[in-house]
Amino acid sequence: MDIQPIKTAADHRAALQEIETLMAADIDTPEGDRLDILATLVEAYESRHFPMELADPVDAIKFIMEQKGLTPKDLTPMIGRLNRVYEVLNGKRALTLSMIWRLHAGLGIPAEMLIKPAGKTVLAA
Repeated sequence: MDIQPIKTAADHRAALQEIETLMAADIDTPEGDRLDILATLVEAYESRHFPMELADPVDAIKFIMEQKGLTPKDLTPMIGRLNRVYEVLNGKRALTLSMIWRLHAGLGIPAEMLIKPAGKTVLAA
């Protein structure tokens, strides 16, 4: 199995093309192992070269609401009274830790996404 690190955009494209040909490979076969290794290499390359910033917490909540057909009233068990829900959705009130945990448990939003300050870009040091 001759697999090389992905160092360039051309290497990345070639790895993606090979992954596409291996998508039907069975697990625990040489082709399946090759697919697993290539996918891991591509993931590492993409995380270094195409980092994704976490979404704004309020945008994440609104996205999930839209996807699940929820209304602000549906968020009251997780955030509190309806007026508090609107304050959060309008960016006038920050999420508390207990709100974050309840939103995470109730809607499946990653907690890391919810702890980012709303409307601010957080840069890694």
